[in-house]
Amino acid sequence: MRRIQRLLTDFHRRLPLAGAALRWWGPRQWAIAAASALAMSLLLGFATVLIPNNLFSRDIPPVPWNYHVWIATSALTGLLAASYVRPAVPETPDAVEPTDHSYRWGMAGGLLAWFAIGCPVCNKIALLALGYSGAMTYFAPLQPWLAALAMVLTALALVYRLSGQQQCAIADRRATVREELGS
Repeated sequence: MRRIQRLLTDFHRRLPLAGAALRWWGPRQWAIAAASALAMSLLLGFATVLIPNNLFSRDIPPVPWNYHVWIATSALTGLLAASYVRPAVPETPDAVEPTDHSYRWGMAGGLLAWFAIGCPVCNKIALLALGYSGAMTYFAPLQPWLAALAMVLTALALVYRLSGQQQCAIADRRATVREELGS
């Protein structure tokens, strides 16, 4: 319980830093975010048949919350992908790329979102492990929880990644501003 409380406190502390990092983004990062969000939405939409297509099929029709999770996951994943693009600002020679492990949370969030919004009986893993009636009885009720966990993990990954950019970049930006001012 203490670990979750520390994580929430840390998240609350990092949230303003993440917002500040987004304000530093240029057109390049926003273009990558939009392209990545579109790519993720197409990938998830076609594979889970939220976008009707002839390649995949779905035995159980989607429920309304599937579309909300699909769009939100795509947007968060697009922003997370764009956070890995270097800004087009001059860098100091000793600048170090921040290292983090938020990509694991982002990947887990994307995978869980796919399980959450997909057809419960079209998922081969659930179908093999539980059978058709087991997938409907046990896996389908878990899907909203998987969706919530996917959203939380992806949001955590994004906030941690963006706040890390802001924390690590402050010294570099101060040096750049001093050079520009000539002091």
